[in-house]
Amino acid sequence: MVTKDELLEIAERAIDAALPSEGERPSKLVEAMRYAVGTGGKRIRPLVCLASAVAVGGRAVDASAASAAIELLHNYTLVHDDLPAMDNDEMRRGKPTVWKKYGEADAILAADALQALAFLAAARSPRNAGQVVAALGEAGYGVVAGQVEDISATGDTQYIYEHKTADLFVAAAAMGALAGGGSDADVARLRTFALNLGLAFQYEDDLLDGDSPYPRAETERLVADHTAAAIAALDGLPGDTEFLRSLAQRLVGRSV
Repeated sequence: MVTKDELLEIAERAIDAALPSEGERPSKLVEAMRYAVGTGGKRIRPLVCLASAVAVGGRAVDASAASAAIELLHNYTLVHDDLPAMDNDEMRRGKPTVWKKYGEADAILAADALQALAFLAAARSPRNAGQVVAALGEAGYGVVAGQVEDISATGDTQYIYEHKTADLFVAAAAMGALAGGGSDADVARLRTFALNLGLAFQYEDDLLDGDSPYPRAETERLVADHTAAAIAALDGLPGDTEFLRSLAQRLVGRSV
């Protein structure tokens, strides 16, 4: 089985290569982007992307560019999400948010640049680059749609969870499967896996934060049901799916 450390090494190298080097101009933009991406994220989406390439019988490295793309897009959404006009968060992962450290204008510009670089990275996929880019674009729009619903006074919880959270998981899996040379059926299985993984992840977050819109017992059932559905979707894939199975299981009952 491919290990987490092996996948993380590939992901970190790819993310570093997708960003401008330190010292490039404008230095404040580069510093803010690197700060946003390097402040302690778990890299779950890049891991899903790389492991999905393996699950369809490809190599993890085939999806290295795609893994960087999904992480850059994810961090772009976080920078915008933290802005005073959105959630007005001053801390993320134990550190000042990008807008708090660099100011609102530079935070917006850094996030915009991360989004552009995400598509540039996706376009470098060795296989099915057009479809990889399309999957990234679909997720990018979906996250924004989910955020609009989230800030609405009458937001639909299920819609928010499916788009603001799960869409990036779905894109990560689909992009990895496409870069790894998976068939249409393989990609569909991994999309189903990732949709359920993303929903389980969000419901588990609700349990950790104590702000679930549902009673605790109902939220725990939703976590268990979506985790089981995610794992079941992996059946029939031609490659090694053990990492994805173990990832789904580890996300249930996590403490952070």
